[in-house]
Amino acid sequence: MSITDGQQPFAISGPERQRNVVLECPYCRDQVPNLVDDFASGDCICGNCGLVLGDRIVDTRSEWRTFANEEGDDPSRVGNAANPFLDGAQLDTLIARNGDNGSGLARDLNRTQGRTTAQRHERNLVQAYKEISALCESYDMPKTTIDIAKQLYRRVENEHLQRGKNNDAIIAACIFLACRQDNAPRTFKEICALTKVDRKDIGRTFKFLKSKLGAATGTTSSNDLIARFCANLNLDQDTRRITEILTRKAKDMDNISGKSPVSIASACIYLSSHLMGCGRDAKAISEIAGVGEATIKATYKTLYANRKELLTPDIFARTPKASEANLPTP
Repeated sequence: MSITDGQQPFAISGPERQRNVVLECPYCRDQVPNLVDDFASGDCICGNCGLVLGDRIVDTRSEWRTFANEEGDDPSRVGNAANPFLDGAQLDTLIARNGDNGSGLARDLNRTQGRTTAQRHERNLVQAYKEISALCESYDMPKTTIDIAKQLYRRVENEHLQRGKNNDAIIAACIFLACRQDNAPRTFKEICALTKVDRKDIGRTFKFLKSKLGAATGTTSSNDLIARFCANLNLDQDTRRITEILTRKAKDMDNISGKSPVSIASACIYLSSHLMGCGRDAKAISEIAGVGEATIKATYKTLYANRKELLTPDIFARTPKASEANLPTP
């Protein structure tokens, strides 16, 4: 069945095109129409015979002309995309600093506009967002974590909780809290190394924000850290899986209660890497995990004393490389 109306024909042909309305030339009737959009004239033309099939089409291409007073300006007719982390409709008028023929009026108006409270508040947010993005991206954190950190900082700014607080410590605490909420926790030492803020300042600010914002902080378990630590130590998947098994068993031991998740994870990595014959020394693990060598060796000593309880037959059944004889004596 074909539908024609003067020189604007539309056709539906073939069972496979029952649900599609296809524009085609009534004279050529090609299965694949050769149609050309002439945006200069606003016409849709058949590329084979030149028949005009439609007029007044909309030019959807980018705008390359500039309508500004000076050449070289951005030719776009719209502003930037709306930022969901900024307040208001973001339709503020920006006064340029030039274009007044040297009278200085535009510069004065621009300076006056920059002193307004709304503009200053927005500039502070934008600057904080840039710093959060730069810090998180340097550690390859996912975009979801970055967005959560920005949302937390926006709540701090809107509720005026930053008064009397170190802004760098607030940013560090927001990143630390965002990592926990995104189920990708980081240790305090990692955040300290990232933001160059003292650990005590981060801890105090974190507790303050946690109480004021009422945000869910989650908890950090050893298994949350093992994947990243093993990847940084270039350990294979078998070693990582055995480490996770050892960590789950170690948490239920009475002798190891009170140890931090980072210490348990580090000691289990030390044990499993030697068990698999690809041992990593305590110094290398300490640099990655941020735990002292003495702490790793002390925790490993406890694990070694309870190795009969930890090293069950299911671990040795996973891989033939695992051998208890590879474990160093503490």
